[in-house]
Amino acid sequence: MTLPQPASLDPAWLDVQYNNRARIPGHPQLFARWDADSAAARAALPCRVDLRYGDGPNETLDVFPAAQPGAPVLVFIHGGWWRSLDKAGHSFVAPAFVRGGATVVLPNYALSPSVTIETIVLQMTRALAWTWRHAAAHHGDPRRIVLVGHSAGGHLATMLLACDWRRVAPDLPAGLVRCALSISGLYELEPVRLTPFLKADLRLTPAAVAHLSPARFPAPRGRTLLAAAGALESEEFLRQNRLIQAAWGKAVVPRCEEVPGTNHLDVLHALAEPDGVLHARAWELLRA
Repeated sequence: MTLPQPASLDPAWLDVQYNNRARIPGHPQLFARWDADSAAARAALPCRVDLRYGDGPNETLDVFPAAQPGAPVLVFIHGGWWRSLDKAGHSFVAPAFVRGGATVVLPNYALSPSVTIETIVLQMTRALAWTWRHAAAHHGDPRRIVLVGHSAGGHLATMLLACDWRRVAPDLPAGLVRCALSISGLYELEPVRLTPFLKADLRLTPAAVAHLSPARFPAPRGRTLLAAAGALESEEFLRQNRLIQAAWGKAVVPRCEEVPGTNHLDVLHALAEPDGVLHARAWELLRA
């Protein structure tokens, strides 16, 4: 199988491709909007904040329960290159899903360089185990957990989709997570390892790249991943988006799309807004 390859591995080119804040001059205004909308969401909706899913650093999550029991559960994992941002700035994702009848869970994780990406992946397995065990207490159905992740969060969601949950804990079902939506995700970390502005914090090694790159994994049969990216994203993010479908095949990745008129950040509005195309995609999975 021939997979889409980077146009270059030149370090300067990779910096241009992967440094989204440099590519989006209005990113401070976008982050301010997310913070304001997230504070408004927490004020308007019932929610439980900073519940602990483990004893490690940043092992907390927020839950926005559905109004009625037995609701599907959407777990949203934020991005930030595994080294920045916080669940508190992403509560704005929850309102439209809660009003549509879902329980929403937003986990935090420790940030690089204080921890490795391997540690963050393990933290996310603990967050999902907590969600399965406690979903019913927050009106969620533990049999209907759907993952959504953005950027580095898309990478984490895809890793969790491929997880063997029986190895995480003996009480967990093999099918704990069957469906995920990855938005602007990262599936092959070798170019990331070589990107200058990320190298010092992420400390990726060739060995780490090998076991943290979902595109190198066997396709997780019987599971579904929807992949999307903003049509205005860099060449590399668009390649990464196509890469996972090429690697895992259309049986596992039936949709691989670009959202018109959106960049790496405002593509999230297509998830949070009830008329957004990615909102509809998430509901396809929640209703499955």
